[in-house]
Amino acid sequence: MAGIAAALVGAGIVVALAAGGGDAGEKAVSRPAGIAAHPDQSPPKELIAAGKVAVSAYYAVKAEKHANGDGELTYEWSLLNSTTGRYVGTDWAWVDVAPGMKTAAVLERGLPADRVGLVDLATGKVKRWIRTDRGVGGVQFSPDGTHLVATTYRLDPDKLFKDASYRLNGKMVPGPKPSRTGFYVIDVASGQADFTARPPRKDDHGFVVGGGRQDLAWSRDGKLLWEPWETKVGRVFYRPDGAEAPVPELEKKLGSPGAAVSPDGKLKTGQFVGEGGRIVSEVLDVKTGKRAALVPGQQLLAWADDHWLVAFSCDPEQCEPNKGEFRNRLILASLDGKDVIPLSGFRGSRLRDPNRWNPILSNR
Repeated sequence: MAGIAAALVGAGIVVALAAGGGDAGEKAVSRPAGIAAHPDQSPPKELIAAGKVAVSAYYAVKAEKHANGDGELTYEWSLLNSTTGRYVGTDWAWVDVAPGMKTAAVLERGLPADRVGLVDLATGKVKRWIRTDRGVGGVQFSPDGTHLVATTYRLDPDKLFKDASYRLNGKMVPGPKPSRTGFYVIDVASGQADFTARPPRKDDHGFVVGGGRQDLAWSRDGKLLWEPWETKVGRVFYRPDGAEAPVPELEKKLGSPGAAVSPDGKLKTGQFVGEGGRIVSEVLDVKTGKRAALVPGQQLLAWADDHWLVAFSCDPEQCEPNKGEFRNRLILASLDGKDVIPLSGFRGSRLRDPNRWNPILSNR
C-alpha cells in the first residue's frame, strides 16, 4: 500500500486509500475540511493539517556527549509560520503552541531560562517577554490558551551527568539529576506569574521518581495540574496552589494520559491491538469503556472531527505487529477504518535518526 500511496499521492494532493473494503453502494463518510497533506515530506516543510487540528511545530531529539563525561539531550524545534504555511527551524530550547495557533511560548537555550517568550506565529517574532525570578525548563499552555504552567528547575532538566551514571545495554552512560523546584502559573494577558514550590515527588520509600525533566501539565478541563505517577490513571493531580487534588471523574473515565476525546465527547482513543496481523488501534466508548471501533494505525494522536483521526501508521512493507519501533508516518484515518489519507512522509525507524521528528498537534 505504501508503494500505491507514493504513486498516487503527490505533494499536497489527497487521495483516499481503501483500508477495509466495504460495499460499493455504502455512503462514504465526509472528509474533514482543510486537509493539507504532504506525503512526500519528512520532516515536513509545509503545513500538515486536517479538520480541527494541525501540526503547529515538531522537534527531534539529539543525544550529545561532552568531553568531561557529561551529556545532554538537545531538542531541535521547527515552528509553523502561519503566514507562509511553512515550518521554520528555530534555536529555541523549548516550544509550546497555544490553541488557535496564533502564539507560541518559547524558552531560550541554556536552560533553565529566566524569561518566557511569546512568539507571533504570523511573523516568527517575539512579541513579549515574561520575566521569572526562578529558572524555567518547560512551559505548556492551558487548554483555553489563557494561562501557562512554567516548570522551574535548579539544573538543566535535559542535562546528563557522569556522576549520575547508570548501566544501559551493558555500558555506563551519564544520567539525569532531578532538580525541579516548583512551577509558575502565568496569566498570558497580564504576564502575572505566581510561583508554587513543588520539588520532585518521592515514593513511599523516599526515592525520587522520574528523570531530570519533570514538567507539570494541565488537566483536560484546565482546572488542575498533573504529573506522571504510578496510579490507576497514571497521574497525580494538583491544584494551581500546589496542593494535591483528587483524581477528577472525567480523568478516571479516560484513563491513559494520552487518550484523546472526540469533539462530541462520546469516544476516546485506545491502545494498539494489532488483531489478525493488522496494524490497528482501538477506539473506546467513553461511558462504557467498550470497544467502538478499530482504526488503522499504531498510535491514535488526535481527532480531526468526530469521524476522522490523525494517527501514526507504519510502512506495511516493513513492519509487523508487536515488533517495536517502525518506519511510520502521519495519516488521516476514518473511524470506520475504510479510508486512509497519508499526511506526511515516513519517519526514520531509528530512535535518534535525524528524520525521526515528533509532531505537536494543536487545535486550529
